[in-house]
This record gives sequence, C-alpha cells and structure tokens, in this order.
Amino acid sequence: MTEKNTETREFQAEVAKLLDLVVHSLYSNREIFLRELISNASDACDKLRYAALTNSKLLEDGGDFTIHLAVDKDAKTLTVSDNGIGMNRDELIANLGTIAKSGTAEFLKSVGEAKKDVNLIGQFGVGFYSAFMVADKVDVISRQAGESKGWHWSSDGKGGFTVGEQEEAPRGTRITLHLKTDAEEFLEPMRLRQIVTTYSDHIALPVILDAVAGEKDAKEETLNSASALWMRPKSEIGAEQYKEFYHHAAHAFDAPWHTLHYRAEGAIEYTALLFIPTQKPFDLFHPERKSHVKLYVNRVFISDQLDGLMPRYLRFIRGVVDSSDLPLNVSREMLQNNPMLKKIQTGIAKRLLKDLKDRSEKPEDYAVFWEAFGAVFKEGLYEDFERREELLELARFKSTTADGWTSLKDYVGRMKEGQEAIYYIVGENAAALKNSPQVEGFLAKGIEVLLLSDTIDEFWVPTVGTYDKKPFKSVAEAGNDLSKIAGNKKDDTQEETPAEVEGLVEKLKASLGDAVADVRVSDRLTGSPVCLVADTGGMSLHLARMLKQHGENPGMALRKVLEINPKHTLILRLNEVDGPALNDAAHLLLDQARILEGETVPDPTAFARRLSAFLEKGLT
Repeated sequence: MTEKNTETREFQAEVAKLLDLVVHSLYSNREIFLRELISNASDACDKLRYAALTNSKLLEDGGDFTIHLAVDKDAKTLTVSDNGIGMNRDELIANLGTIAKSGTAEFLKSVGEAKKDVNLIGQFGVGFYSAFMVADKVDVISRQAGESKGWHWSSDGKGGFTVGEQEEAPRGTRITLHLKTDAEEFLEPMRLRQIVTTYSDHIALPVILDAVAGEKDAKEETLNSASALWMRPKSEIGAEQYKEFYHHAAHAFDAPWHTLHYRAEGAIEYTALLFIPTQKPFDLFHPERKSHVKLYVNRVFISDQLDGLMPRYLRFIRGVVDSSDLPLNVSREMLQNNPMLKKIQTGIAKRLLKDLKDRSEKPEDYAVFWEAFGAVFKEGLYEDFERREELLELARFKSTTADGWTSLKDYVGRMKEGQEAIYYIVGENAAALKNSPQVEGFLAKGIEVLLLSDTIDEFWVPTVGTYDKKPFKSVAEAGNDLSKIAGNKKDDTQEETPAEVEGLVEKLKASLGDAVADVRVSDRLTGSPVCLVADTGGMSLHLARMLKQHGENPGMALRKVLEINPKHTLILRLNEVDGPALNDAAHLLLDQARILEGETVPDPTAFARRLSAFLEKGLT
C-alpha cells in the first residue's frame, strides 16, 4: 500500500498534557486498551449495519461483520481491524485529532488531583488514546463505506499527527499499535485470549485472532462467544459479564449501581438489559437531555439517541432494548413516533420504578442513587403526570430535622399538631438554607422544613401542589401563620408584639418607598432582625435570581416584602431614631436582608457610606 499527499497537523491545545494523563496516570490496568479498541470496532460495524438499511450499496464489500486481531512478533505490532463504517479524512482529524471531543478543558478540570480515576476516560470519549499506554506509535488506516479513497493517520502521541491518502485501503478501520518494549506481552495469543474473554465476550460480533506466524499449529481462532449478551438466559450470565457489558454499552468504568435484565411478552415483545450507573455521566445535565439506551430491532442496531425510548428524567440509564415487533425499514424520525415505542417506554419505566422502590427500602444504598441522580429524577415530577404518585414516593429530600435523606411519607408522619402544609424553602445550597432567617420561626417551633437546592425544585413543587392531600407551602412566602401550629414548650411563653413597633413599620415603609412591596411584622424570625420574602402569590426570590442569571428580567412579577422581628433589640432601638439616621438604618437593614438572600447590593457606594457612618457613631 502506498501513501500520498501527507499532511502534518498539531493536536488541539492541551492535548499533550491530556495524553500524558491518559498514558501515565489514569489507567492502572493497561490491558483495558484492547477492550476500548474492540468496543469502538463493534460500534463502527453497528453504524454501518444501520446505514445499509436505507443504502444497500454501502455493503458492496460484504455484509459479514467481524473484528480481527493480528500479531506480528517480528515487527512487534498488534493490529485491531474491523469492516465497519470507517472514517474519511475529516472524521479522522475530528475524531482522532481532537481528544475529549466532549470538552478537553472540562476533562482536565474533572481530573484535578484524582489522576488515577479510571472512570473519566469513558466519560469523555478518549478511550482510543489508551492505545498509547502500550504503543509508542499508532497507525490508523480507514476507508469510509461508500467511498473509494482511504486515509492513513499516524501519531506517536506526543505533539501531533500526520494524515494522508492511502491507496488500496479496505472498508473499515485498521489500527496498528507499535508496542513498547514493556508491552510485548500483548503479542502472546494466550494473553489476548484472556483479555477478550474477560472484557469483550459480550460483543455480538466475532472477535477473531488471525493465525500467528511462528506459532505451532497456528490457525485462525474466534476468541469470544459472539452472541448478543442480552439475548442469553439470565441463568447463564454472571455478575462480571454484566459489568463488562455495562462498560461496553455505557463507555464507562464504574460498576453499575443496578442491573435490570428481562424479556417482555404480550402485545409487544422486547428484551431489555439496562443499567443504572454509580457515577454521573458527564453529559447528565446537557440541555438536549438525550437518552443513551441503544435500540436494536432483531439485533440490528438502530440508534443510541432515540427520543421516545426512555423518559427524559431517566436519561442516566444505559443499556440496550431489542424488539422484533418494530419495523426495520423506516427512518429514526418515523420510528420515534411509532406507538409501539411508547408502549416499550411505558413498560421499561414501570419495571425501573418498581426496582427503585424495592431498593429504596435500604436507605444507605438508595442514597447512593439519589445523590447521583435525584436532581434529574425529580424532572419527572414536573413532566410525568401519569407516574407522578410513584415518583413522589421515590423522591428524597434534605430537611431541617432529618439526618441524611427523608421521604415525603416520613415528613408527613412527623408533622406537628395543627400543621396543615408541607413547608419548604428553595435556594442554591441546603446548608445555607438551613441557616436562612426565613426558617428561624419554624426551627423555634420544631417544625420541619424541606431544603430544596436543585434547579428543578422551583418548577415541580407548584406543578405537583399537594402530597397526601397536604399542600406544599414555601416558608419564603409572606403570610405564613405559625401561631396555629403547636410548638415546643419553650415557644409557648412568647411575648406579645410590642405596640410601639406598629408605628415603626409605617416609618420603614416611608423610608424604603418602592424598594419593597411592603414592610410587615413577622413571627417567623427569632434571631435575625429582618428577612426578605416574596409577596403572597408572587414569584419566589430564588426563581427571580435564576431568571436574572439567564438574562431575563422578572419585572413586576417579583414583589419583595421586608419582614421585621418585633422582639429584636435592633428593631426596638430604631423607635428611638428618626430623620436621616432612620432612613440610613432602613436601607442598611434592607441590604443586609438582600445579602442573606444571596443577592448583590444595588448601590455598594451608598451601602459602604451608611455602614461607615453607623460604625463611626457606634465607636464614638
């Protein structure tokens, strides 16, 4: 084979540093490289099989898909080849010249000091580069199906790579590793057999070791069982086989938190092998919210991003679904509107929620799942009306009373006498919410408050409205009346609101003007002099901040109310102040309340001037 028109190019920025991490830090077990290359080869064949459904000419070079391993002991090379869809020049540059296509900077940031975290490789799509753990040079020859011209990509994994035309290239991709001296173990058939059996036995294509020159009785040998793992009986599959299939299907390296393997029969038949990861996939919060469960029809790969196969709030699920009842000869767009696909989604969701309910009986075990995926799972409370009650039972929350996570059922069981609502507060951080002035009165009475710190919490709570006929009510909403709820004994002897405070409220309103919608006496405060709340029925302060961060103006929808603690010494002393001093004190208190809410002070210069004046007066 000859090569021409070769071009030398540099890797993208930071690639040298990234490669150093991949080669020397992230992988503690170097044999993983072969699993990665075989998985990539399998994916390439799956893609061609699907593309050929609508363009049979792509299979002019043959439709029997295989993966081959070839050893040349004299040249010290190991070659992994497939006859899948292949790559053209632009794809070679984009896929192999750009490491961590999902974001090199994000990858490097995620690595941090934990350089031995093997899970990061699969999460960021750099598995191909594990080849440089065992090779000091990698050659890739590839020809895309349907094209006549082949291409040769080559790199030593240091500063850059070359790419040029390659004559007489077969369809698919051939990756040749020039092995390092300390990696010659991967030239031994026995070693390759052991790796393939351990990590790639589930691959549905035959992984064939070509006859090795110089070996006694050398002959071609298929190293794996070459049957779709999900179609095998569960009794024939061990935990390690499930784990390795999860690694292949999810391109991940953690162990699955949960495995679901079943066959549905009846109106529509399908087989599902699904996994809940232990760790968050890197794209969990991507705006597109795509599913990554692979759909097969009669073992023919269709898509791994088919909208409609999985509810979007279960997009962290990985695995495969295979059905013989779905049509093969339609586009993905038409398929995702097929009513049978909706039935499959319904069946899968039902089984997964049942399994989650069973595992929720062990709180410590369930906490691992909830801490990783709770923020996404709660999207179902907003979107999935049909299964909302089931989802509410599975939801877990931080609260001012419970240690760890609590369920709504347990919260209701702890409600105080006279308490008619489920109280909650929304913000960015659960620890900060627990110390918010808005919950002081609730804490004083021993009333439990749910601490909601995920973005979706602003949306699902008003949509759901109630649980067990008890309404959700924000503690930040003005007008909460705590007097009807039986509190702790220490709370029963609280003093009446001093009469002189009533006049102060009017003075504060006059001083603050349009800066607030109202000033009110509060029974929610015990230690803080003031707090900001949203007016009854108005937009929450947290939602207003979120909108502002995204360039939206909440406008008149946001009506802030300043609540004052009538028993606080500072508030009582303000009765003795008048004129400009009262005006400055009122604005300082408002700015203090803003800061406690996580807001910025609108006029820092005025705030600093007023604060300095009060400090100066207090020190003289």
